[in-house]
Amino acid sequence: MIPIYNIGGALNRSPYYRVDQDGPDAFGSRGNAQNPDLNRDFIKADSRNARTFQQIYHLTDPDVFIDNHVSNGADYQHIMTLLCTQHDKLGGPMGEFMNKQFEPGMYRLMKDKGYDLVPYVNHFGNTPDSGWVEFYDGPRYSSGYTTLFHTFGFVPETHMLKPYDQRVKATYALMECFIAFTSEHSEEIKSLRAQSKAAVKTQGSFPLDWQADMTQYTGITFKGYAPGYKPSNISGLPRLYYDKSKPYERQIKFYNYFKPANYVTKPVAYVIPQGWWTVTDLLKNNQVKMERLKKDTTMIVEAYHIEDYKTAARPYEKHYIHNSIKVSLQNDTLHFRKGDYLIPMNQEANRYLIETLEPTGSDSFLAWNFFDAVLGQKEWYSTYVFEDTGYEYLKQHPELREKLARQRAQDTAFAKSADAQLNFVFKNSPYFEPDFNRYPVYRLIK
Repeated sequence: MIPIYNIGGALNRSPYYRVDQDGPDAFGSRGNAQNPDLNRDFIKADSRNARTFQQIYHLTDPDVFIDNHVSNGADYQHIMTLLCTQHDKLGGPMGEFMNKQFEPGMYRLMKDKGYDLVPYVNHFGNTPDSGWVEFYDGPRYSSGYTTLFHTFGFVPETHMLKPYDQRVKATYALMECFIAFTSEHSEEIKSLRAQSKAAVKTQGSFPLDWQADMTQYTGITFKGYAPGYKPSNISGLPRLYYDKSKPYERQIKFYNYFKPANYVTKPVAYVIPQGWWTVTDLLKNNQVKMERLKKDTTMIVEAYHIEDYKTAARPYEKHYIHNSIKVSLQNDTLHFRKGDYLIPMNQEANRYLIETLEPTGSDSFLAWNFFDAVLGQKEWYSTYVFEDTGYEYLKQHPELREKLARQRAQDTAFAKSADAQLNFVFKNSPYFEPDFNRYPVYRLIK
């Protein structure tokens, strides 16, 4: 039990935070002492809170993890909503158990206590009457993080507009239901986790992306309020409101099936140079098994080269996140130094390693800017000096002369630019730095 996770935010209390929420008298800030939202920090672990959480998590290795929250969004009758680890993403027998037994079991137990559960209402902007897609809990979120280590994860969300005492009582009731269900099914839960931990050690390929399958859905009972529009007292323009005098109950579509995509094949091991200690420190914090090279070693490895990416225009949780990352993969013979890290891929942390170290993952360490230094070119040249050096290299390499001539022929602007042609020679010569845009996590394939 962690009674207060966001300590800095809890101490920074005000009656004016969480303006839409009905009680208590004062609210902690969403941001922690340095202002990140800890609910987005589980995989990147910028905060000491998150790093300590990771240590506690691996120390206890919980079968079931519960992260209590209060929701934002639409108005409706339900006091409690429940976000579960997305069952397709959890995968295998654990995913099947989550979808067919654990989640329905919680609904039955809460019904017996007088509460009608509904999935987390992942619907913002418009009204939820037409249904919604299940929330995608990537590894930045708590239940997405715990998925990587084969834990049943849940994020209960009490409804912000319900009175504080109702929210407290509903949370208490839900905790009782979790204890009851977990106790009754403890042996099966332990067995399923053991199977998953064993299977992941030999799993050959992993998806890095998940897309909602809009051809499948589950029918759920939703208790809402009729929405309407009336003139705003502020602007005079139409504004949304929910009419509490018109409650309704109807079946709606809950799109809770996801398709995997962007599969990657597991390497035998990853190799990370010791200079990238910000990454290796996080791996250690997550109990990843690593070996240090005992001597300088030359190895044939697969190396990713970053061909293209996009970056958010504004910061998000202290980072400018990369997306739409495109890479190429080639074999390189590289020299590694004594003390560099070899990470064998035969361990329970395999899924965590894949989703953080494979560059195209949505919450990979590359996406979160841990490797941004390789995206900037460091080595350059003085034009008047490299003119002679480059010419000597061209004379010795006729294939490059031909490549240069072809580029001139097909690109008029290039043909008229001396600087562009000199830079072309530089980039196609051994003088161009090999580390530029080469992703510094290498795949050992045999």
